[in-house]
Amino acid sequence: MKRTVDYREREKLQSNTETENKSISFRTHPTNRFDRKPPVFRKPNEIGNYSIDKNRLFNHNRSNMKYFIPPRNPNTVNFDLTIGYKEMIRKDESKKEYLDFILRWILCNKSKFQLQTKDGINQNKRDLHTDFICWRGLLTKLLCTPYENRDDWLIAITKYNNTIYMCEFETEHRKKNKAEMTERQDEMSCWGWKFEQYVTADKPDGSPVTTEPVNNNEEYSTVVRSRLESHSLVFSGEVDAMDTTSGCEGCKYVEFKTNREIEYNRQRQNFLRFKLIKWWAQSYLVGIPKILCGYRDDDGIVHRLEKINTLDIPNQLQEMRDPWKPNVSLNFLDQLLAFIKANVTDDNPRLVYLMSWQPGSDVQLQKQPTNSGEYQFLPDWYTTNLPEEEPDTKKMKMADPSSEKLSNPVDRIMTPGK
Repeated sequence: MKRTVDYREREKLQSNTETENKSISFRTHPTNRFDRKPPVFRKPNEIGNYSIDKNRLFNHNRSNMKYFIPPRNPNTVNFDLTIGYKEMIRKDESKKEYLDFILRWILCNKSKFQLQTKDGINQNKRDLHTDFICWRGLLTKLLCTPYENRDDWLIAITKYNNTIYMCEFETEHRKKNKAEMTERQDEMSCWGWKFEQYVTADKPDGSPVTTEPVNNNEEYSTVVRSRLESHSLVFSGEVDAMDTTSGCEGCKYVEFKTNREIEYNRQRQNFLRFKLIKWWAQSYLVGIPKILCGYRDDDGIVHRLEKINTLDIPNQLQEMRDPWKPNVSLNFLDQLLAFIKANVTDDNPRLVYLMSWQPGSDVQLQKQPTNSGEYQFLPDWYTTNLPEEEPDTKKMKMADPSSEKLSNPVDRIMTPGK
């Protein structure tokens, strides 16, 4: 009888037959190969949070968390997003931060990665018992890949202590686009941060302050644990604000977006096809239930707001011809992670595998020469000084001392639309 080999076995067999340093391919087309029952995605469980201050320094607390302050009438607002553009305090994009902030959070929270055994806590404190660690933005990009037709990506991958770390690097295409950006495009790219000023405050009962310059050095981020089929994931992403107005348990964060006011059907179709998939993926991954969209004109004036339910986004695609499908995105990510697991086998913090993709092509994975420094991203202070005991956190303002441990994940499953 002919034996059927599933995709995970095929990827493993392929890895055993390829010669070292040879590029290995993961097939991305046709996309209908991923159009099957969606894999199980466990509801994201927040296990921690942290802040980045105006000097880009890590703070193990909630000092930079903002609160959503809804306007009295969301249908008639007048938010000028152009105010303060010249005075904006910008993050230095030339400084590479890699996964540093996630790694610093891990060093402060080693106990949250220990497994409970029958005899007590597992004593191997260097093992995080997690398959993948990365930024939320990287997973967002991978979820959107089956439908992406413009932007390529480049990801460095390192396996260390049985955990696979993934870090995105800029492609030459991305560098070229940034170098050729016009002043108008640069100004428009800053409008999202200004929009946040109009709808947030430092306290739940505070008022928005829009006269101060925007400083995009400051961030508040969540750390999340989830599972996609057999893949355990820990990832971190910036959060715009806490929503204390929703009135429902667990609906604590809200995402802010801006978009050109939609006047014609073609604009509507482009919005559904190209923007909503990214908005859905970004919020779905960390369990943010609502997105607040500010609709603006060409002069950067927001005139109305709309709340969009993240899980309802796929239901809006019925009016589209050949719509994107959440199950395709999730199956693509599941199979790509299985491919990475099967082929990134050397456990070495100084060894990097490069994974690249261009629209219309297959994913390519290639092992780099040992100690080739260009794409190494795990720092010595993390790999050589991983403490056997957690650092003294009594001097730090803890974000949430009662956070659930990783050994007690939420077991509910998230369904991406009906």
